[in-house]
Amino acid sequence: MRDDLTDSPEHLRLGIDMDGVLADFHAGWMERYNERFGRQLHHSQVVQWDGLHRLTHFPTMDDFWVWAQEGGRSIFRDLPPFPGAIETIARLNDQHRVVIISSKFDWAIPDTLEWLAEHRVAAREIHFLWDKTSVACDVYLEDAPHHLEALVRKRPDAAICRMVRPWNDPVPGTVDVTDWDAFAELVDGLARGAPGRPSR
Repeated sequence: MRDDLTDSPEHLRLGIDMDGVLADFHAGWMERYNERFGRQLHHSQVVQWDGLHRLTHFPTMDDFWVWAQEGGRSIFRDLPPFPGAIETIARLNDQHRVVIISSKFDWAIPDTLEWLAEHRVAAREIHFLWDKTSVACDVYLEDAPHHLEALVRKRPDAAICRMVRPWNDPVPGTVDVTDWDAFAELVDGLARGAPGRPSR
């Protein structure tokens, strides 16, 4: 076996969220919900972070999550990726360490791992936890308002990127990116400015 094979240089650690950033959570669960209950929900109806169940017939989010795992194949298994997400991750992985950081219920973890494998996401690290600030990265890409605020507060030396979505507002201290091309451009700029650490 050759002993001169090495991984590509990893200039930056990229902390990538999944639902709402890499995988289109709302399009995925709504497709299943519409098929199951004969509704016509559209992902454009989601305009705030809280109260998702109010778009459905479920009285609480607890009821929504019970339904979400029915049939032994949860909604997290069949989410469509956002346009450009998989291709951009593959390109960035050539020069940086892709670190998946996702908050997940225990029951959602197996389906999430299968989703990552199906889409050939070559992440060197995968973390399922509620406190995303506990994983040190140079750049974070996130859509959840509370995670963005926590990252700004606890990771002041990192570049915190808000993936702009209808359900999140600007967060002071973050950099707005509108799509995966914009994120890749930002990462490329940081890598050129200071290999190994983003320039601030």
